[in-house]
Amino acid sequence: MSIRDEDKAAGSTVSRRDIFQLSAGAAGVAAAAGLVGGATLGPKAALAQTQDNSKSKLYEVLKRGKLIVGTGSTNPPWHFEDRSGKLVGMDIDLARLISKSLFDDYDKVEFVIQGSDARIPSLVTNKVDIVVQWMTVTPGRAQQVEFTIPYYREGVGVMLMANGKYKQFSELKAAGKAIKIGAMQNVFIEEWVKKGLPEASVEQFDSPDSTLQALNARRVDGYLADQSAMRWLMQQFPNRYVDSGYGWMPNSYASAVRPGDPIWLNWVNTVYKEAMMGVDFDYFAASYKKWFGIDLPTPKVGFPQEFA
Repeated sequence: MSIRDEDKAAGSTVSRRDIFQLSAGAAGVAAAAGLVGGATLGPKAALAQTQDNSKSKLYEVLKRGKLIVGTGSTNPPWHFEDRSGKLVGMDIDLARLISKSLFDDYDKVEFVIQGSDARIPSLVTNKVDIVVQWMTVTPGRAQQVEFTIPYYREGVGVMLMANGKYKQFSELKAAGKAIKIGAMQNVFIEEWVKKGLPEASVEQFDSPDSTLQALNARRVDGYLADQSAMRWLMQQFPNRYVDSGYGWMPNSYASAVRPGDPIWLNWVNTVYKEAMMGVDFDYFAASYKKWFGIDLPTPKVGFPQEFA
């Protein structure tokens, strides 16, 4: 679980299992009978008769003329307001890419600002079309929403002062009990630190800013944080901080849609995949570089490497 992603997958009175059981039951009756208008159909044709593709969220959004996206506004580099008050970040870039793919216009999108605990409820109540809000993929959440393919692999790591005593993770580990790691307060934080640095001592702080101040003042040797937060800080303060070079506790970030609509899910997945590997790669790569300082390698031409 991400340090900053602490909600417990808010529940819903509508589960995926309920939706699938209802749809499967209706399809099963038609397929078993194999009859439409007096004609006998094969199983695939009978199933097709039970599906009304026009009711997909994809066509609803196209007809409406704008996309409605659930996201946040306080967590750089994912979603936050810049100095002019404009909503920016990696999640915002992805939402605008979906808008462009729908309407050939990056700005036909309405953002619904919400807390992390509102992500699942806003989907199941149809308040938003999609959630693009650094959402960690878990089996529990996948019972309530449909996840897209991941667009980022998160994890924790240790950020160091560029001119500090320790330069890389192997040196931290070798120092053993002499190391003190600063981190934001969390009931699990000592356990998380010791998964990577078993002998280190841990000092907890009430905010990211106070943790960073402790690192700057050399009261701690390293700052445990999400990898994306570390990369953002290193982007903001070039040559002041460095990544120790090791990450652990991986988790995937993906967007989420309301369950039971494979047409909408497949379409969004197509947008994301071709951003990572195809026609919109330049846009996706520019966003990664801007927010994380990561230079993505250009996908190889020829046989699709994701199937190699």
